[in-house]
Parts: sequence; structure tokens; C-alpha cells
Amino acid sequence: MAHEATHDTTGNTAQADRSARAVVLLTGPAYLWLTVTVLLPLVAMLYFSFLSEAPIAGRVGELTLEQYRAFFEHAFYLELILRSLRLGAEVTLFCFLLGFPCAYVLAKTIKGRWREALFLLVIIPFWSNALVRVFSWTMVLRGNGLLERAIETVFPGAGSLDLLFTYNAVVIGLVHSYLPYMILTCYISLQAIDDDLIAAARSLGASWLTILRRLILPLAMPGIVAGAVLIFVPVIGSFMEPRILGGRQGTFIGTIIEDQFTAVFNWPLGAALSFILLACVLVIFIPFTFAARRMSG
Repeated sequence: MAHEATHDTTGNTAQADRSARAVVLLTGPAYLWLTVTVLLPLVAMLYFSFLSEAPIAGRVGELTLEQYRAFFEHAFYLELILRSLRLGAEVTLFCFLLGFPCAYVLAKTIKGRWREALFLLVIIPFWSNALVRVFSWTMVLRGNGLLERAIETVFPGAGSLDLLFTYNAVVIGLVHSYLPYMILTCYISLQAIDDDLIAAARSLGASWLTILRRLILPLAMPGIVAGAVLIFVPVIGSFMEPRILGGRQGTFIGTIIEDQFTAVFNWPLGAALSFILLACVLVIFIPFTFAARRMSG
């Protein structure tokens, strides 16, 4: 008996070792790739943020906190971060309001080829270049553009919209760019909800609003949170859409950071602003994630 127990223990240990090696072999390349392409550049940028000047063209930078001090000494940067956070929140909210109903229809209402056709419409924006998509909005939103002509045809004398180079134009362009992320992540969560749960709630007399508030939204919360993260984080640091669609109204922290790296060549200040923005995102999303988990639980 003791020999058999020892043999079983040895066999379990060997199997566990083989499983551990298999996990390392399967996940090792992915983690190595992330380390090389994400972690090392972040470490380099963190180092640059503490330098007095960029170590390029033979220049040697000294370690200093001057870049972070510049942020706190100039209220302009704080205003831009708050404006960028507002932009991210508004774009995320609009994507949720537009994307969640669409995801619900795809997951629970439409079946077969119609679902495939709608999925194709959702992912079509990913097939085109982002710069082309943004420039196409300039043709739609400009004065005497496609949108204004369409409104003038339906409602003669409606007046000029001239949305181009405004804050609203930036919001429209970003919502168009990131809406598919919310639809796809919400669809995955909604697809996992058993239809019998909704039918049981209806049979017990629950109203549609009650089912949505107490059943569908909590169960779909993982997809909503994933979509919010995928949208909010890149939006607050975006610079292409604000620069093209916003004009003078498109100055955000992302455009300032991009200028520091490409126009001013002040890499230390650009890196410092990037990490300050990253800290703001973490401060926002850590309590948001706990609240979402509590709601879904």
C-alpha cells in the first residue's frame, strides 16, 4: 500500500511538472514579446522622464525632477488632462449608449445570416485606414459638406452647421472609431447570458426595465468594463482625431505629448506627461473596477 501511494504521488508530481512546462512553453513567447515591446519601452520612457534633456545628437541629460515640476507649475497641463478625461468619459458614454443596444440585438434578437451581415457592418471600419476614416469625416462635417447638404435638402433654410473644427466633431470622430470595441465586448457578455433567465424573470412579472437593471446589466458588466477600458484609455491620449477634426479646439494632452516628441523634441517632458496621464487613468480605473465587480456580484 505504501509503495502504491508513493508511486501515485510520484506520478502526480511528474504530471504536474509536465503541465507546468507546457504552460511555460505556450505562454512564454507571449510574455517575452510583451516584455520586449511593452515593458522595456515603458522603462525607457520612465527613465527619459527624469532627464533634463533627451539623450540624442550627442547630448547627455542629467537626472532631475524638473519635468514633473513643470507640470505642477503650469496649470495649462492640468486643464488639458481634465479636458482629455472629459473627452474620454463622453466618448465612452456615447459608445455605451449606442453600442449596448446594438450588441443586445445581435446577441438575443437576430439569428442566422442577418446576424452575420450586421457583424460585417460592425467590423468594416477596421478594414480601412484610421487616417482615411478621420479625413472622411472632414468631408461630412465641414461647412457645405455632405451632412449639411442632406439636412438642407430635407429641411430647406435650416442654416449652417459647420461642425468641423469643433469639440463636437472630435467626439463624433472618436465615437465612430471606437464604437465597435463596445459592441464586440458587450456582445460576448450578452451571448453568455442564458435566455431562460430572462424568460423566467418575465414569467415572474418583472418589467423590462427591472430585467435590464437587475439581470442583464449586472451579468453583462464584464463586457461593459472591458469595452470602457478599451475606449477610455486610448481616447484620452488620442492626438490624430483631435488634430484633424478639432483644429484649435482639438488641443488635448495627447496632442501636447505628441508635439513634445515630434515637433519640440522635448522627450523628457513628453514622457513625464505620459506617466502623469497613466497615473490619472489608474486612479480612475482601480475604484471603477472594484465598483463594477461589486455590481456584477
